Amino acid sequence: MADPIKVYPPKPSKVYFYGTCLIDLFYPDAGMAGIQLLEREGIEVIFPEDQTCCGQPAYTSGYHDQARAVARSQLNLFPEDWPIVVPSGSCGGMMRKHYPDLFKDTPDDVRAAEVAGRVWELTDFLLNVCHIKLKDLGKPATVAMHTSCSARREMGVATVGPALLGQLDNVELVEQVRAEECCGFGGTFAVRHPEISSAMVSEKVDTLVNTGAREFVTTDCGCLMNIDGYAEKNQQPMKGQHILSFLWQRTNDGNGEA
Repeated sequence: MADPIKVYPPKPSKVYFYGTCLIDLFYPDAGMAGIQLLEREGIEVIFPEDQTCCGQPAYTSGYHDQARAVARSQLNLFPEDWPIVVPSGSCGGMMRKHYPDLFKDTPDDVRAAEVAGRVWELTDFLLNVCHIKLKDLGKPATVAMHTSCSARREMGVATVGPALLGQLDNVELVEQVRAEECCGFGGTFAVRHPEISSAMVSEKVDTLVNTGAREFVTTDCGCLMNIDGYAEKNQQPMKGQHILSFLWQRTNDGNGEA
């Protein structure tokens, strides 16, 4: 069955920001950049202090009872009907696509479906709800882009990152071959199948390096950590950044150099 046509809400005055574990622990700059981009668009950002994991690691490992226990604690964090923006296609996909099935036929099914319906991947929200217009203040740069599997296939935002980068006059986006292929992270997949994961990320780094770019951006911190870590360990000439950090640095007055 084909996915329903995505219907975008009008631009709101407030949003909830769901930060994700990897941003909280490893890439807080990407979270702050997302918040700053939203605030610059005139949106008040609400960050629920009690947010934790979305439950995806347990869910994709087959531990659905444990995933429900983790996810259930998130359902009451968003009492107002404001959109919930997530700087990750992976966590966004879990919340938007899998929460309704995870809580089906439970006392929380209605609430889970209602929360899921308000979840948006942040770059998609910036482009198609905020209708953001970016003014590039950075020096000329050439970058490649990797869109995560979840962002591409679950959230349907594969064209969003390139569209945002396309607004930057001094940025050339170069296309990698087989752009839709996985980097090998896959959350717990990389832990359970390290040899396969390593082979996949090796190939992904090669395709990025072969573009001629020496920088790449991505929408998901898991992919960023995997690709960047492999490239650094193997002394490959490639450095990564979350797309939100990249966009903010290039368009922020007083910090225009990327």
